[in-house]
Amino acid sequence: MEIYKDLSNPASKEFEQLLNSQLSKNTIEEGKIIEGKINKITEKFVFLFVEGLKSEPVLDINELKSMGLSENIKVGEKISVLLEKIEDKNGEVIVSASKALKIKGWDKLVQAYEKKEPIMGKIVSKCKGGCIVEHLDTGSLMFLPGSQISDKPLKDISHLMNEPQKFALIKLDKIRGNACVSRREIISSFKKEDKAKIIEKYKIGDIINNAEVKGYSSFGCFFNVNNELDVLVHLQEISYSRVNHPDEVFNIGEKHDLKVISVDKEKLQVGCSVKQLSPDPFEHIENYELKKIYKVKVVKIMDFGAFCELEPGLTTLLHSSELSWTKKNVSAKKMFKVGDEVDCIITEIDKEKRRVAISHRLTKENPFEVFEKKFPVGTIVEGLVVNKNEYSLFLTVENLEIDAFLHCNDLTYLNNGEEELKKYKKGDTIKVKVLEIKASEQKIRVGLRQTQSDPFDWFKDKKINQIITVKIISSDNKGLIVRPEECEMDFIIKKNQIAINTADARPSRFTGGERIDCAISDLDLNKRKATLSIKLLEELEKKEALEKYGAEDSGKNLPFSSLSSKLDKKNKK
Repeated sequence: MEIYKDLSNPASKEFEQLLNSQLSKNTIEEGKIIEGKINKITEKFVFLFVEGLKSEPVLDINELKSMGLSENIKVGEKISVLLEKIEDKNGEVIVSASKALKIKGWDKLVQAYEKKEPIMGKIVSKCKGGCIVEHLDTGSLMFLPGSQISDKPLKDISHLMNEPQKFALIKLDKIRGNACVSRREIISSFKKEDKAKIIEKYKIGDIINNAEVKGYSSFGCFFNVNNELDVLVHLQEISYSRVNHPDEVFNIGEKHDLKVISVDKEKLQVGCSVKQLSPDPFEHIENYELKKIYKVKVVKIMDFGAFCELEPGLTTLLHSSELSWTKKNVSAKKMFKVGDEVDCIITEIDKEKRRVAISHRLTKENPFEVFEKKFPVGTIVEGLVVNKNEYSLFLTVENLEIDAFLHCNDLTYLNNGEEELKKYKKGDTIKVKVLEIKASEQKIRVGLRQTQSDPFDWFKDKKINQIITVKIISSDNKGLIVRPEECEMDFIIKKNQIAINTADARPSRFTGGERIDCAISDLDLNKRKATLSIKLLEELEKKEALEKYGAEDSGKNLPFSSLSSKLDKKNKK
């Protein structure tokens, strides 16, 4: 193949000029929107002619129909397409009509957003957090947040679906190609002028009567005034007392008087106050005394207690823990209703924190202190079983609204406590001894076995290493179960305590019913603990024999044991 490098001749220069003039007419670049003329139509494809391309671009006919361009599918008509690739690996030109439409639509959205002009669209579907809006001019899809649908909460938006209406563009993400619109802003703009006229009627210091509670937020409460204006009462303007949330004081639908404390004509907002309608009660808080009974009015009931008024404007919390001495997790709803007047004692006044603490239970005598005065520790009382669980009984004494705790270990000296517990049921009456009273902790402990004689007292005159006679009750692989004579308690002699000789330390040697001697190896009267051992008895008897008859294995008790010493004396002579 010959390559011509000499361009100095006239023919080469003329060819170069013609080539440059032809390329300058048609600037073809990938990523640009170009106009294509329909050259040929088949059942599946549409062939375009674009000047400057070496081959005809091809469009899928279904793509054009889905875009609503079926009327434009005629030979000779022009269509805008996006040139994605001038030549792919197969040498074909790749174009897209739908992408071109989307880019054109995005350009229109950008222009409307920059000029702050509304656009026409329709809500086509619902989605998580809002709706999808279709731009009527370009078919572009945009997001409409739920909060931007209307200026009032709407439970049903079916009447807005597929209806052409105006929307305001409030956000554009050029990188991701996302658009966010608002219907609320369009509605509010119409009301803005009317709202400005309404706000001009209000001045600081005005009193608004019968404003209706509309809704809550973490920072305050919204009121509706004459169905024409919504005003905010900030959390700090609700009450002189501390309020964590508006629902502690107000209920939806209630009506209250308000005082106007701020008017913002630029933001078209009116701020109001409830507490400023009454004087500050903390200015004369010295009139109240600690540990004195006062009548309070229940104004609101919550899960954790009740809000009460000492006087109008001075609200305090009566916590559920201060409702009753005996009832745990008691509900204020079961004890009071709104409007009730209740006796309470002031337990705390904090001027800095502007807080007053009250208690209802302190107006009544502490039943645990009453019990302690009437039934001191050591008293025998009759109790009624009112409750039972897997390890204890609960008794009530003389209809006092308190429960005494009886653990299964305090039921009997002889049997297993858990087994003994099975014998009792609700409604049983038993006599018990008061073992412990903790009025401050609201606890009373009683015992049943303490009312009976302790069989362990049999060991009071016994001591360690003392030999006693026992009767074998039974035997197993672990040892022997024995009972001392004239004692009601059973004890275990472990297998390793049966004999000194390991071969004799077999529980199977005993069949039951035998009377044998053993020794007390350990004794603790305070802990009611005694350990018996046959092995110890053998060791004591062996020690006694050695002390009486000589050292073990010395040979002094054998015949002729002294012969060697006598011979030594004779030789010396």
